[in-house]
Amino acid sequence: MKKIYSVLVENRSGVLCKVAGLFSRRCFNIDSLAVGETDDPAVSCMTIVSSGDMRTVEQIEKQLNKKLDVIKVKTFDEPHSISRELMLVKVKYNKSNRRDIMETCDILNAQIVDMSKTMMTIQICDEPDRINLLIQMLQTISIVEVARTGTLALPKCMESEN
Repeated sequence: MKKIYSVLVENRSGVLCKVAGLFSRRCFNIDSLAVGETDDPAVSCMTIVSSGDMRTVEQIEKQLNKKLDVIKVKTFDEPHSISRELMLVKVKYNKSNRRDIMETCDILNAQIVDMSKTMMTIQICDEPDRINLLIQMLQTISIVEVARTGTLALPKCMESEN
């Protein structure tokens, strides 16, 4: 079972280390981690994706709530959230596969953001599954380098929200 934790924390040095230490000490796995400042510069939001059985995901939430630097913990499942990830991928290309790469980019709504005579850098911002699909599609080509952010997520909008 995969769970997304949106953790509001005090924006101070050492907070990330404390949260990562919590996961490490209890042998919880972090599938993805993204941290950024919120609209309030004193508060950061950590988006943590972790997986485990029901007991594990409940323990993670309880342990996060015990941390002094943690302001608020929200959890949600993938079907009840909007999640995105950014990836840059550099590939080697030649005349015979250039058109295929460009068509793949068009189909998956990825953009070519840099290009030389033999290499191109592709950018995609999409759901993690579609990011993985692009990597799979580019496996037959020479992938030189990949850089990915962690997953960012927010719960889906509900009509009753103000």
